[in-house]
Amino acid sequence: MAGSPNPDRRNQRSRQAILDAALELCGEIGYGHLTIEGIAARAGVSKKTIYRWWPSKAAVVAEALDEVIGAPLAHPDTGDLAKDMHTQISAVIDLLTPPERSPISALIADGLQYPDVAVELRNFVRPRIDSFNERFRTAQQRGELPPDANPDVAVSLFYGPIYHRLVLHLGMPDSTELTEYIHHVIRSLTCSET
Repeated sequence: MAGSPNPDRRNQRSRQAILDAALELCGEIGYGHLTIEGIAARAGVSKKTIYRWWPSKAAVVAEALDEVIGAPLAHPDTGDLAKDMHTQISAVIDLLTPPERSPISALIADGLQYPDVAVELRNFVRPRIDSFNERFRTAQQRGELPPDANPDVAVSLFYGPIYHRLVLHLGMPDSTELTEYIHHVIRSLTCSET
């Protein structure tokens, strides 16, 4: 009986070739047509090597994404929350488009059907939510947001509409629309309850 994938046994050169191959193929043929066989062939490794280190193509793609796009998705802190959110959400939009070639969009779609993919997606998103929460707390400390503003509500207000537009094929907002939308979200978070 095969054991669980063991990331500690990875050869760094093979690992990088696999991650690069997964993202290259996603861009060329789309995630839906991506296979472990295709990744192995492009990377010059065996399928067995991939399965020894990852349980699925979703896990390979999630790790590749995490490595390649971790920094661009970090939350900037210029002292201007609206500007910083515009920069960060614009980076997210770039990663989601075009949806038919975006590995993240494909993981979202597959995650609705396959629980193991949903787990990989949550593992990918969780550190980004943590980064948002840190930036949110900084905004509260500076007085840009009230101390009682809820970060769980805020993350949904900032990002929910982007994913709504993605899932329903409504197109992503342009820079002007995004600016307006961010100002509405910040205004809603700073309104006092009566």
